[in-house]
Amino acid sequence: MTDRPELLIPHYVSDEARASLRESLADLLPDADLTLAATPPETDEGLSSAEVVLSDRLPAEKVDAAPNLRWVQALTAGVDRFPHEALSDAGVALTNASGVHAEPIGEQVLAYLLAFERNVQKGMAQKHRGVWENYGGRELRDETVGILGLGAIGGRVAELASAFGTRVVGTKRDPETAPDAVDEAYGPDGLYDVLARSDYVVVTVPLTDETRRLVGEDEIRTMKSSAVLVNVARGEIVDEKALTTALQQGHLRGAALDVFEEEPLPGDSPLWDLSNVILTPHMAGSTPHYYDRCADLFAENYERFVAGESEAMDNRVV
Repeated sequence: MTDRPELLIPHYVSDEARASLRESLADLLPDADLTLAATPPETDEGLSSAEVVLSDRLPAEKVDAAPNLRWVQALTAGVDRFPHEALSDAGVALTNASGVHAEPIGEQVLAYLLAFERNVQKGMAQKHRGVWENYGGRELRDETVGILGLGAIGGRVAELASAFGTRVVGTKRDPETAPDAVDEAYGPDGLYDVLARSDYVVVTVPLTDETRRLVGEDEIRTMKSSAVLVNVARGEIVDEKALTTALQQGHLRGAALDVFEEEPLPGDSPLWDLSNVILTPHMAGSTPHYYDRCADLFAENYERFVAGESEAMDNRVV
């Protein structure tokens, strides 16, 4: 490793993201040796000498094409689009952008909860039909919010929900490290307790082999019929077919979904026609501040990397 490692942002990253990162990193790391690749050949040329890559994905075969690569900074919290085994075998560190999404996704979840409590979607439906018909609303302070995955995003959801007086319960691999805003934290074996107690179940766990289909038919049946499922993690964590059936048959009050097993959501999906479902197009993490926060996180880790302290980098996955 050199004192001034070569950094590469490959062409996979959008033009908007590359421009934003370049501007932010110019302020944070003015002496950094940064290359922005705009085409596949430029990416391949950059990989031949780059020690560090910032990207939202990396094909496995590109690891072999990058002999000097020592660190990959994911621009996403989820890292299922990165070749963990290939990176590990090559001795390459992988860090994710966990925490960057916490504020916008936390606010998105709160918007979903308030929409259901105050029947916002019913008002919108009446508006489209030109109907004036009074209806009631509820208050969040009467509800229990269960969060599956009390990491950075789940922790922010807990803080926002607790500010409304809700009771917050949730799961975390190490419940002793749960945020202060959580009233009761369980380990993974407490999943069914959280499901059974919650009026809102919010899914914020990362997608791994252990969490794939974490919420299946049995888990959905464990939830209250008056409960709402919110998924802002990955579509594959929830059994979409089982969820759809439960919503159609009244076994759940509703769902708010930002992610799906297949994206874009197919036009023939019955979820489109369910009045008790809020759908958004995988945009919960969007914010004008996203790449500024990515750059801040990267700059902190960059200083550790250059100092030979890669083991101490935040959000290390591999």
